Amino acid sequence: MVKHIILWQLKDELSQDEKLKVKADIKAGLEGLAGQIPGLIQIHVQTEYLESSNADVMLDSLFEDEASLKGYAVHPAHVAVADGVVRPNTKLRVCMDYEV
Repeated sequence: MVKHIILWQLKDELSQDEKLKVKADIKAGLEGLAGQIPGLIQIHVQTEYLESSNADVMLDSLFEDEASLKGYAVHPAHVAVADGVVRPNTKLRVCMDYEV
C-alpha cells in the first residue's frame, strides 16, 4: 500500500471567511472522491489544527499501490477538485508518498 500525504498553505490574500469556505470546499471535494477512484482505499482531509501548525489543510490518503496513486493523479474527478478549488487557492504544496 502507498500513503499519500499533502500539506497546503492557503493564499495570503484570502480573508478568514474565504479561508473557512475554501477549507470546507477542499474537504468536501477530496473526501467526496471516496468510492469513485480505483485503488483509493482511504481519504481524509484535516482542516482543524493547533496554533503551532504552519499548514492550513492536510490530505491523508491510502492507495492499494503506486499505480493506483498515479491513476488518482489523472482521474477526472480528482482533477476537477484540484483545478477547481485546490490549486486556485493555495500558495504552497508539500507532498510525501511512501509505502506502508
